[in-house]
Amino acid sequence: MTGTDGLPTPGDPTADQPGTGGGEGATVRIGSVANSALTFGAHSTATTTNVSHGESDAVQRELLAAVRALRADLARFVATPDTEVLDAELVAAEEEITAAGEAGRPRLERLRTSLASAGEWVGALGSGVAVAELVTALLGG
Repeated sequence: MTGTDGLPTPGDPTADQPGTGGGEGATVRIGSVANSALTFGAHSTATTTNVSHGESDAVQRELLAAVRALRADLARFVATPDTEVLDAELVAAEEEITAAGEAGRPRLERLRTSLASAGEWVGALGSGVAVAELVTALLGG
């Protein structure tokens, strides 16, 4: 209920429930928003400027370069089932970074697993070490 001033009547049980038009006690819950601007109210305005995440973007670019270098190095070796899986993960990571700007956590975890499965010699390659270090950094340890 609202009073003559348009504000909810004190003690109104619907004043803080979403969608009841309770005014002052109304709540809005937003789970997650990215690259957007939101506005509420009759005369409100919203603007947004989307910016990159700086350091994270730089690490992703570095990962992309290392992924490409490791793929080139792998092409020089005789393929095994494990290196073929690793190459497929590298291709998928390259595509994800190129399309979305970053490789997500699930992709990074699969890449880490594939690196470990491909064998120790991958770790002897400079490009293999670079990919492993960057994946570890992005996964947080």
